[in-house]
Amino acid sequence: MNKSQIIQNFLNKNSVAVKVLEFSETTRTSQDAANQAGCELARIAKSIIFKLTTLTPEVRIPAESIVEEPILVITSGPNRVSEKKLRNALFQTYSQILKNLRIENPQIGKADADFVYEKTGFPIGGVPAFCHKTPIKFVFIDEDLIKFDKVWSAAGTPNAIFEIPTDDLMRLSNAIASDIKA
Repeated sequence: MNKSQIIQNFLNKNSVAVKVLEFSETTRTSQDAANQAGCELARIAKSIIFKLTTLTPEVRIPAESIVEEPILVITSGPNRVSEKKLRNALFQTYSQILKNLRIENPQIGKADADFVYEKTGFPIGGVPAFCHKTPIKFVFIDEDLIKFDKVWSAAGTPNAIFEIPTDDLMRLSNAIASDIKA
């Protein structure tokens, strides 16, 4: 099944009446997506995967002592993410989960393409805010996006997008609004 069809089925199943649009031209970058959608760049909800990496203190075998968790940040098209603000938001919002996972002193950085695909099942440039291969525990949405009633999001491929009410995007992705803009 086409990855964009997986997104459409998920939206239908969750009673979100929107249609995934597929284009012959790319929607891989925020600007490409805005051009295809005919909207301002700020209304593009780009999904960026960060990698939370830490060593577990009680495990002595190096290969098993590394914990890597994805963090999903849904940010407005022109915005960059402040890793410092992201780290602060992570600890303020998810402190109990981090303790339960025994994550201490984590490093946060942008994930590479292999990690993104392994955790989400989607290529960079097509990562949606939900339907990931591995459930993502840590999800944030840029406060700039929640100013809009509707935003445009990737639909699983680098040439498919859909417009969705921002409230539905937050609900389906379990995103928490946060000031994470650089």
